[in-house]
Amino acid sequence: MDRALTQDFRFDPDDHAGYRRWRAHKLRNRIKDVSELIVEIEDLEHPTEAELAALAARIRRVNLAVYATPAPDVDKAVLRRFAHRFGLGRLDRNLCADEDAITTLSVSRTGRKGDYIPYTNRRLNWHTDGYYNPPGREIRAILMHCVQPAARGGESHLLDHELVYLRMRDENPEWVRALMAPDAMTIPANTVAGRVIRGAVTGPVFRVEPDGSLHMRYSARQRNVLWKEDPRVQEAVAWLADWWREDDPWIYHFRLMPGQGILCNNVLHARSAFEDDPAAGRMRKLYRARFHDRIRLPAGAVEEDVEHAVVE
Repeated sequence: MDRALTQDFRFDPDDHAGYRRWRAHKLRNRIKDVSELIVEIEDLEHPTEAELAALAARIRRVNLAVYATPAPDVDKAVLRRFAHRFGLGRLDRNLCADEDAITTLSVSRTGRKGDYIPYTNRRLNWHTDGYYNPPGREIRAILMHCVQPAARGGESHLLDHELVYLRMRDENPEWVRALMAPDAMTIPANTVAGRVIRGAVTGPVFRVEPDGSLHMRYSARQRNVLWKEDPRVQEAVAWLADWWREDDPWIYHFRLMPGQGILCNNVLHARSAFEDDPAAGRMRKLYRARFHDRIRLPAGAVEEDVEHAVVE
């Protein structure tokens, strides 16, 4: 959701009137049907203004959109240029990224990648990308492009982080306030063979950006996450864990097919386990680009009406 549509609400726990206005607008514009997230794009290298506007309309509402293009195995440079149309240029160079800073996600049984769940076929729990990054390297946007899905499984689960804020604030505003504390969540140092690859990182779960947008930093992992010894933080974390166990209508479930991709403001996401079939050539392969920028909606893009975007 862009600044114009937040009606000047900056996710301040003490701004009750602004929250009520923003909440009503957010729920009124929530997209209920996952199929309505999809925008057909004929040529990812040369998208039309109408196609860009359609993506922008969905991102305004739920911080994410899904594109579908007939060319699955696109050059990664094309993905980078496509992302640039949305103001995304500062790529995150994580440990397992390719030389161009765009990561190829596939099962790896050797080397460093095999130590991390995204490069296995195991279930990937709820998280936002880069929750372990230090201040100044926050991941604000992601582009995920599917070249080839797995033979079975590998479904994505997606949830707008602004809706998490909304529901938690409705449940207990003090939980939101507690998760905004600068020491709410700590990720211990990443040490390999006695060498510190990344130092410990402490920070909030919810953070308001200078432009008033909401950034969320979260992982549902039981290990390697240290939560502040504050009853409100502990209660909020337990409440979130209960949410993930539910079949909630606010969560989108979507299995990316060849040529489809997700463009989002680093919403909460998870992935089911999957199975490859090497004999049939069904080996899951995705490209992931993570950006320090937040999505900038194209100038002149008009907000279109999306069916089923109605109040609960």
